[in-house]
Amino acid sequence: MNIAIIGTGYVGLVTGACFADFGVNVICVDKDDSKIEKLKRAEIPIYEPGLKELVEKNMREGRLSFTTDIEDAIRRSLVIMIAVGTPPRGDGSTDLRYVEEVARTIAKNLNGYKVIVTKSTVPVGTGSLIEKIIREECPHDHRFDVASNPEFLREGSAVEDFMRPDRVVIGARSEEAKAILKDLYAPLYLIETPFVITDIETAELIKYASNAFLALKISFINEIANLCEKVGADVHVVAKAMGLDRRIGPKFLHPGPGFGGSCLPKDTMGLRDIAKRKGYNFRLMDAVVKINHEQRLRMKEKIKQMVGTLKGKTIAVLGLTFKPNTDDIRESPAIDIIRLLLEEGASIKCYDPAGMPNARAILGDSVEYCKDSYHTAEGADCLVIATEWNQFRNLDMEHIKELLKEPIVVDLRNVYDPQKMKRAGFKYTSVGRC
Repeated sequence: MNIAIIGTGYVGLVTGACFADFGVNVICVDKDDSKIEKLKRAEIPIYEPGLKELVEKNMREGRLSFTTDIEDAIRRSLVIMIAVGTPPRGDGSTDLRYVEEVARTIAKNLNGYKVIVTKSTVPVGTGSLIEKIIREECPHDHRFDVASNPEFLREGSAVEDFMRPDRVVIGARSEEAKAILKDLYAPLYLIETPFVITDIETAELIKYASNAFLALKISFINEIANLCEKVGADVHVVAKAMGLDRRIGPKFLHPGPGFGGSCLPKDTMGLRDIAKRKGYNFRLMDAVVKINHEQRLRMKEKIKQMVGTLKGKTIAVLGLTFKPNTDDIRESPAIDIIRLLLEEGASIKCYDPAGMPNARAILGDSVEYCKDSYHTAEGADCLVIATEWNQFRNLDMEHIKELLKEPIVVDLRNVYDPQKMKRAGFKYTSVGRC
């Protein structure tokens, strides 16, 4: 089977490489010439463990190729997957201009039956919109089907998530399209992956509902953490006991500075917008978004309580990405907190194992970029752990204490044990623990 993946961003590139590893012939398409030339040399534009090796292997074995010729890719493929960006607008709605542009290009290049699949996260009704565009703009009477196959890839473990997913969701109207997509995922039947086969609109909503619920769990445990600080309880014990209840589960019950990344912030706002357009006030999502914003402010205040006035102080920040094992700083709590600290007159030294180039593009010269954790701590008034990279979990804290002006650590990811830190002579605080 030949498939075309339109868009070589995070979702498109991972999807294309993994399908190629399933034995499918994959053409990945992008209109960015320089990006495609780099991909042809197996130069990967994102930090994702295991992806480079997968791309190199499948290029070498002839199943994975890259091109800017979208027309040729469409004509050569049975399945066309749309994996272009769907950025949020200022009002929280989803910008579908790139999806619509691809739909028009597909319409002009249909040369036989095709299954056109949305991989991008799109509002409910986008499948119908794509159908309408193609029917109106296709100059020939070729058959086609539109389907929804949302992705559930976590940055930092995307390859594993694709190869061993919790479920595969396929939304389509025709049995033919469903059969073709099930055949595309045939290797996953061998490991008994659950398949959810449904209509397009339900598939589109499943992605939003899933991400919104994960965001809800994060905001909920952050509220519990804030309450723990008021009553003298330990949020880690509370979260562990909650997670042992199989109805709740332990995942995403980790307190901290709030959720970030390219998915949860966008999808919570997107779900609110979908509801709003249908005349429904999704109050729960309003609360989730508000809590997540306020959590950043709480973290800034936590730092301020430890060091006093921020003006003229040097704050060392470890971690810039929104989570470990990625270089993604989109909606990163660490970046937001740095901006809040800068607004109050603090100087910032920072370090991240993978996110420095992307952070520099956003923060410019407003902060000092350091070569490692210890260089970051040197001469600072306070050390802030903002992202829980593994290498931050076992620092030589005695050396850190020697490097800091004052032995102050604000652990926004609860990496260290509070009692051990205090016995070691640190003025220490974390989230939801006393």
